[in-house]
Amino acid sequence: MNRVLNKMQQAAGLLILSGLLPLWSAAQSATDSTKPARHAFSVQQAVDYAKKNNVNVKNALLDVQYQAQVNKEVTSRAYPGINASMGTTYNPNIATQVIPNFISPSTYQVLIDQGVKDGSGNPITMPQDFGFIAAQFGTKYSASVGIGLSQLLFDGQVFVGLQARDATMRFALKNVEVTEEMIRTNIHKIYYQLVVGKTQLELLDANIERLEKLLHDTKLIYENGFAEKLDVDKLTVAQTNLKTEKVKVLNMLSNGYYGLKLLMGMPVKDELELTDTLTDDQIKDGILEGSQYKYEDRKDYQYAQIGKELNQFNIKRYQLSQIPTISLNGQYAKNAQRNKWNFLGKGDWFTISNISLNMSIPIFNGFYTKSKIQQTRIQLQQTENQLAAMQIMIDQEVETAKNNYRSAISTMDFQKKNMELAEKVYQQTKKKYEVGTGSQTEINTAQVELKTAQTSYITALYDAVIARIDFLKATGKL
Repeated sequence: MNRVLNKMQQAAGLLILSGLLPLWSAAQSATDSTKPARHAFSVQQAVDYAKKNNVNVKNALLDVQYQAQVNKEVTSRAYPGINASMGTTYNPNIATQVIPNFISPSTYQVLIDQGVKDGSGNPITMPQDFGFIAAQFGTKYSASVGIGLSQLLFDGQVFVGLQARDATMRFALKNVEVTEEMIRTNIHKIYYQLVVGKTQLELLDANIERLEKLLHDTKLIYENGFAEKLDVDKLTVAQTNLKTEKVKVLNMLSNGYYGLKLLMGMPVKDELELTDTLTDDQIKDGILEGSQYKYEDRKDYQYAQIGKELNQFNIKRYQLSQIPTISLNGQYAKNAQRNKWNFLGKGDWFTISNISLNMSIPIFNGFYTKSKIQQTRIQLQQTENQLAAMQIMIDQEVETAKNNYRSAISTMDFQKKNMELAEKVYQQTKKKYEVGTGSQTEINTAQVELKTAQTSYITALYDAVIARIDFLKATGKL
């Protein structure tokens, strides 16, 4: 039985790997004030419940929503941008500009044309330098109201981003499927571990009941003087050991239920009943018949393939960043100037409007783009290498899982026959003991051998269940 307990402890380790144990105390505190619910689940119902409540699945679904918003952000760059603006300015000191004196030359020219003479009677002549004029341009107040439009007509990187939207969504959705597959695998293993635990308890109860009957009969034989007190004491010790072992198994199964609830995202205080049963025929169920598989059946392989597709888009993005970008811009505005702030009253507003077509031509950026293209190509090669390695890994997992499954089925069948034989031996030995032709040693030996055979069968049964689940997962059919 110790090996079975160890197997159950190993299965509980799956929870640690899934990163859920830090949430245990939070789950307990969250359910302190709620009334426990009752659930009777098959393994598929347990998986369906986990899809809605497991924290890893929830976060993966949030990643899908996040990616949808990122895609909208990319799409927004293809739409026109429209902005309205308004503003007013107060100039306490209007800026002064110094400009050449253009007034005096005109005045002198008129005087010269009219033949005007100076005070000395000499004709007026044009001076060589007229100096500068200091002038203020503008008003104390100004205001403007306008609307502008900008439209990106072509940008290679935006174009690729629009093309990649579907792939990015498929990548996020596939991550959900990969996460769900991991949860589904662990739930199957722990669920059926607990189902096997029920069988283990049934065998323990049968052994305890059988030993209690034997102890009762032995006490009667002892009271009639045909057995020793030592025989009664040995059976009492054996009975105590079995009851102690049952307590340990019950405790381990209780912890297993807590672990399954945590994996499912179920409140710890809720009651959970497992409705599925497990038989040898269910475990066999001919899954090796026509056990052909394709790499594309594996969710993790599909995920890696989409990753490769995104790497290809990344290369294309940097390649198209080397071609010109074209944009269209337009503006329509009204402005006014006043010496008093009375823009809401009467007064002139002057119109400003313009339309511009712009082209940005990349010429040289210090080999930055070339370096990024090479980086993304290297990343693509790494992804292709990972896909090739994944194919080898899948082949290895399938063949290993197939061998383990065949071996586990064979061992389970052998151990079941061995247990049935040990049961027959025990019953025959018990009959001999009851009629006085068998010894206490013989029946004790038969009892130990039966218990050992039962333990071996339980272990083989659990190994067969795990081998089946591992094979289905390896072939992408779980």
